[in-house]
Amino acid sequence: MSPTIDTKTPAVHHDLPTPDPESPTRTRQPYKLSTLCVAVENPSMKDQYGSSSVPIYQSATFKGVGNEYDYSRSGNPTRSHLEHHIAKISSAARAFAVSSGMAALDVILRLLRPGDEIIAGDDLYGGTNRLLTFIRTHVGVTVHHVDTTDPNAVIPFIHPTKTAMVLLESPTNPLLKIADLALISKEVKERAPNAIVVVDNTMMSPYLQRPLEHGADIVYDSATKYLSGHHDLMAGMITCNRDDLAKQIAFTINSVGNALTPIDCFLLLRGVKTMAVRMDRQQATSQLVATYLHSLGFKVHYPGLPDHPGREIHQRISDGNGAVLSFETGDKELSEKIVGSTRLWGISVSFGCVNSLISMPCVMSHASIDPAIRAARGLPEDLIRLCVGIEDSSDLLDDLEHALVDAGAIALSAQQNKYVRVPPGHAALNKAVEQLAIGSSNSRGVEHEWFVSAPGKVILFGEHAVVHGVTAIAASVDLRCYGLTTPRNDGKLSAHFNDINDFQAEWDIESLPWGASAPLGHHERHPEDLDQQLIEAIHAGPLRELGPDKDQARNAALAFLYMYIKLTSAERPSVHFDVRATLPVGAGLGSSASFSTCAATALLLLSHRVTLPSIPPPISAEHLHLSHHGRHALEKHNAEEANHWAFIAEKILHGNPSGVDNSVAVFGGALTYNRPGFGKPSGMESIQGFGSLRFLLTNSKVPRDTKKLVAGVGLMKQEQPEVVGSILDSIENISAQAKRSLADSTEFGRENLLRDLSVMISENHKHLVSLGVSHPSLEVIREKTAAPPYNLSTKLTGAGGGGCAVTLIPDDFSDTSMKDLLSELTECGFDPYFTSVGGSGLGILSPYPEHRNTSAKDIHPGQVTPPETPDEANTTDPGDSIKASFETKSLSELTGWAQNLGKWLYV
Repeated sequence: MSPTIDTKTPAVHHDLPTPDPESPTRTRQPYKLSTLCVAVENPSMKDQYGSSSVPIYQSATFKGVGNEYDYSRSGNPTRSHLEHHIAKISSAARAFAVSSGMAALDVILRLLRPGDEIIAGDDLYGGTNRLLTFIRTHVGVTVHHVDTTDPNAVIPFIHPTKTAMVLLESPTNPLLKIADLALISKEVKERAPNAIVVVDNTMMSPYLQRPLEHGADIVYDSATKYLSGHHDLMAGMITCNRDDLAKQIAFTINSVGNALTPIDCFLLLRGVKTMAVRMDRQQATSQLVATYLHSLGFKVHYPGLPDHPGREIHQRISDGNGAVLSFETGDKELSEKIVGSTRLWGISVSFGCVNSLISMPCVMSHASIDPAIRAARGLPEDLIRLCVGIEDSSDLLDDLEHALVDAGAIALSAQQNKYVRVPPGHAALNKAVEQLAIGSSNSRGVEHEWFVSAPGKVILFGEHAVVHGVTAIAASVDLRCYGLTTPRNDGKLSAHFNDINDFQAEWDIESLPWGASAPLGHHERHPEDLDQQLIEAIHAGPLRELGPDKDQARNAALAFLYMYIKLTSAERPSVHFDVRATLPVGAGLGSSASFSTCAATALLLLSHRVTLPSIPPPISAEHLHLSHHGRHALEKHNAEEANHWAFIAEKILHGNPSGVDNSVAVFGGALTYNRPGFGKPSGMESIQGFGSLRFLLTNSKVPRDTKKLVAGVGLMKQEQPEVVGSILDSIENISAQAKRSLADSTEFGRENLLRDLSVMISENHKHLVSLGVSHPSLEVIREKTAAPPYNLSTKLTGAGGGGCAVTLIPDDFSDTSMKDLLSELTECGFDPYFTSVGGSGLGILSPYPEHRNTSAKDIHPGQVTPPETPDEANTTDPGDSIKASFETKSLSELTGWAQNLGKWLYV
């Protein structure tokens, strides 16, 4: 049944007066100021219709004789509502609404008479200073400008009879100086009882500061600012607690006719309702902005900072720090560039609205003050004022940081991985040097951040046999290694191998054993044999402190330093090299080759031996160059150079590698490989038409020595050449059949392919067992996967002796079975990875801004916006620095995050 309202019974009207914040008689606690801002009711002015919003009495005249209202210049119901409300939240007995903040000051200054003296601050709003200059010149009032932050500087100017007014701002605009309102008011009252203490409270608003509570006689606000909050009206408010002053103010307003219009009173009432929530948001963001600028080394003026000279006083007399701050750059031209470089911060005078504003007071709001006077009062010409709005704080900080970077005020510190302030006077030079570096082929690599990746591999057939001339078939896996070079430019070289004993080291570049190596020409190839003299020098020099417990890290660092010295003897770039991998290290999945490929490619990019083609202009708006929009964007000669040096690194790591691992890491997909020197065609051949296959890769977590295992098979061949020869021939036949099946998979049929591969995997494993390279842990994995209900085929991969096993997963293998198998293997202490094979090879994150995903950036502690990578030749703004994110992403997030950074260029 629907509810009904009895319209015949008179409604009970509850006269609920608006509570006084200091009322001692209320049975409940006084309302908080934020609540009072919203509660605009005036008990003495009930609306006849009970409207929830104060009506707009848009009328110039009112009928009748002897009523409260007759002419809107003298009084208006909407204005009365507003004045009652402002008085309530300002701890005032009376309030008056006028047409602007300067109109409010004009009304107040009309209390002065010729011969009076006024004491005012030396850091005032420009309009205030202009009006004071006028009355000094035309009214005969003496004006003393003093530093009101020091009460002792005020006292000497207080005259018992001549001082008629003391005009204060706290905080001041724009230097945010703090005046002790309570102490100065006390001193004035004691020394000049008839003097009026006036406070411009615009910077704080009644929400954050109520000077009447601290002894002020009159307070005024430019209500255009925080009281309104939207910059859609002009208004001023005057409040006081003295009847004599209130009568004089009311008389002046009525006489000159500058009272606020009804419509503006309505808008201002509406704005006041949201003042608390606006200012809470604004001053919270202001604190973040001030802290950020302070951390960069700028001189920041904001009472919320711990080192602000007036912080203790401000905290005593105010309830917050406000939403205006200013900072100095040390260079006026630099400041102009910063202001002009912002996008979200609007360039405008005034403050207090929901939109953030930026300005240079000396050329805008305070331009009317003579430059000599500005200098005498300590107002810096380079000062930038920020008026913080309600936008998202991260967006405001991001826009400000971009402006600082664009202007050259801050620059990237590779050591700290964040922006730091460029010393004053060096900004222009810094930008010029940066531009020179961008366009210089000799220094370009030093400034560039390169992000590379390479896949792991699984040898499907032919491991170990490939060393002895048998065809090996390998494919890339969807588990990758990632390498990142970040500029340091401090004469140091550093590296962090996250997955190799968490190895971290730093070396002085000039102390590296450059003299132990003959430099290679830019187009000169590394000879087949390693430079043993250089290897010994690296061991004896930069790696001398690495003990036997750090063999893996020592070998990886040796390979990196060896290639660095060989490749970059001319440039000697100061960089940090960071490596992470999603594939297990030491499990036979080509982690070392993936590492070698990343390290080699990064150093080739730094030494300009590998270059990326520039993006040509499109033939037409509709016809783009597909070579730069498809996956295969790295040219073959660059890939071959990367593969050559990755193989050099593999030699350092393994002694006598087959070359198949690094080839897969560079070229990806699936390929066959034959080593040279066995009287038959050698080299690599891609398997065209290779379809994606699903595999389970299970890491036994048993370490193995690849060099020892390879040497063992070699010794067995010497001792039993016929036996080993027969095994190798059998493996060769399996590889040949597998190659044909994989290349013709479409015609051969998917079901037949999977069946035959399953048989060949089992046969290949048996031969590897015969060569003595399996391990009990691998046999356990093989038994688990072969047992019902799984019935899968498994073989070891890589060097064996532990490491990893690979299991072919048919297309119809259920998710439930996979979940059970993964659980079973994990319970046995193994690490299984369900993946696919045959994906992309070597990849380089494109440096071109057209290819970068700017929405993928993260923000980290101590860094507002990730720093921008300097440009490659013919490019601009190549993207954000990714070092912080790269180091902190979890392994499960790493691949997706890397792909989302932008376009990757693959072989």
